[in-house]
Amino acid sequence: MRIFQKYQPLLVAKHVKVFFSGRLYIHGRGAFSYAKGMIVMPDNAKPEHKKTVKEINQLITQMQSLA
Repeated sequence: MRIFQKYQPLLVAKHVKVFFSGRLYIHGRGAFSYAKGMIVMPDNAKPEHKKTVKEINQLITQMQSLA
């Protein structure tokens, strides 16, 4: 489990893309899990969680299209 002290979307996206599956925690945002190189939407996601998941997954998609 990786713990991020600050929410830095690009850093989180790089971590998720490299490690492919696992869990992470973002201080002030909460815990997230990821599989197949993308963050998985939690079942009981609050609007803040949904926004974070969407933002990070968009960055991952952009990174994959550039490579």
